[in-house]
Amino acid sequence: MCLLPPNPLGKSSAHPRARVGFHTELQDTSAPGWQHLLALIDEAAADGREEFRPLVELSPQERRQIVTLPPTIAKLTAVKHLMLYGSNLVRVPPEIGAMTSLEEFTPYTSYRLHWFPYEITRCTRLTRSTVSTRTLFGNYKLRPPFPRLQSAGSSVVGLDTDDLDPRRWGTTAISSCSVCDRAVELGGLHPVWISLRVATDVLPLLVNACSAQCVAALPLPPEGYVQSAHTGGRVGQPSADWD
Repeated sequence: MCLLPPNPLGKSSAHPRARVGFHTELQDTSAPGWQHLLALIDEAAADGREEFRPLVELSPQERRQIVTLPPTIAKLTAVKHLMLYGSNLVRVPPEIGAMTSLEEFTPYTSYRLHWFPYEITRCTRLTRSTVSTRTLFGNYKLRPPFPRLQSAGSSVVGLDTDDLDPRRWGTTAISSCSVCDRAVELGGLHPVWISLRVATDVLPLLVNACSAQCVAALPLPPEGYVQSAHTGGRVGQPSADWD
């Protein structure tokens, strides 16, 4: 991935031959690391702990087996600090939005995490984060491009939203609207990117909205980032700090 020198309009553009996309790995739910992680989540939910550091409980081999978190993280409603330092994660599930006590999020040096789900904005107490921002899509240092998203549709008829290809959708399942939480079966699917400040950092967020109205309801991105929701690809970005 590379960037062209700044152009006269002050926009940063991806090189015509540059390719960017989602990680395509699927989680092996039969792997020992996955089964161990499920047990650790159940244990943390049962004892109501406020800090969750699952990776330190896994062996190096088990950590390499984990490319996403289980949806059961939604049970961790007492956790205030989620520590994922040095993970092999390629995606975080939208269920992180159910961690309503979360105050600090630390996925630092998780170099394969390039984006986050919009649902993380539901963690309204989240005020501190430590993210390796230079690996993020659209980060202000390098302005790498965003993957092109699928076209919006007014219906999900014919689409198995429980078994999606992460190469095309970035995720393997979409059950509800990222904005209004309505079941996607009741509406359509309008995927967009938006960059927003979440705790300490500005993060690229993947929004799986059910309608154009939900896309229109998204907040305004901070200055220095694409100033609206967009579908990725060759969208014009502000100049990179290193241009």
